Amino acid sequence: MKYTQLGRTGLKVSRLVLGTMNFGPQTDEAESHTIMDAAQQAGINFFDTANVYGWGANKGRTEEIVGSWFAKGGARRDKTVLATKLYANMAPDDGKVWPNHDKLSALNIRRSVDASLKRLGTDYIDLYQFHHVDRDTPWDEIWQAMDVLVQQGKILYVGSSNHAGWHIARANETAARRGSYGLVSEQCLYNLAERRAEMEVIPAAEGYGLGVIPWSPLHGGLLGGALRKEREGGAARSGAGRSADSLANSTIRAQIQSYEDLLDKHGLEPGEVALAWLLTRPGVTGPIVGPRTADQLASALRAVELTLPDELLAALDEIFPGPGPSPEAFAW
Repeated sequence: MKYTQLGRTGLKVSRLVLGTMNFGPQTDEAESHTIMDAAQQAGINFFDTANVYGWGANKGRTEEIVGSWFAKGGARRDKTVLATKLYANMAPDDGKVWPNHDKLSALNIRRSVDASLKRLGTDYIDLYQFHHVDRDTPWDEIWQAMDVLVQQGKILYVGSSNHAGWHIARANETAARRGSYGLVSEQCLYNLAERRAEMEVIPAAEGYGLGVIPWSPLHGGLLGGALRKEREGGAARSGAGRSADSLANSTIRAQIQSYEDLLDKHGLEPGEVALAWLLTRPGVTGPIVGPRTADQLASALRAVELTLPDELLAALDEIFPGPGPSPEAFAW
């Protein structure tokens, strides 16, 4: 496994981030433990979760599964850089949304961190992330609450997710004015098929010293050999969600066909190339991989050792051209 610093911090993390969103809803507790053991044995030390994972009536279940894995001992917690998130309301989807039980008020931050710590069975969180932008709460209030958690030893670093470039700038300018450390990471949607983050989010992250943690690196399975799996009649994720919607578009379908044909010529696996490409991108700490099985984890691990030649990188840019830098991308 290869490692890098998380943004401007002294924290050293693996170039792959183990995403746990499938633990509970799609992967049972025993298999989830097997995957986490395999990931740690392979050198992955950066695990990402969220208080809302488990979904529906089972919100919080994923954190509980991670916590039960920590409880097995063997220095599992000590070897893990643990990231979780807050923002969403934790009531069941059909339950009543009570005031102050979501978003980023000081009250909900205090309530949410204590609940996550209990579910995770730990006394601190390495990276506490805002799952979304709270347009109603001032950044001064948010940083006051976060500074208290740092002082209490409940969290070490703060990150964002799904924030625009100007949100990152405003957050860290407010933090600097207060003498707070500010955001150290941004978790955003970024992959070969979705490169809009290159316009402003990634430049803002680089400018303020945030590590970029891409989520959905295979774009919901679209970049993982979706057309091949479709032809083979397998139970691919291309049958539903973002991938299916994309493949219904003839232009995107032709683009994915060109992508898969290119990689067939090179004898490479689409999903592994999609991950390896992200590892070449400026500012990227590591993509989040969310394996449902140990085999999927093994495939992701191979991407870390994959070197993409310049010729292939240029061909990928031709198939999936980025938007270009801001403001040129939209100003002229």
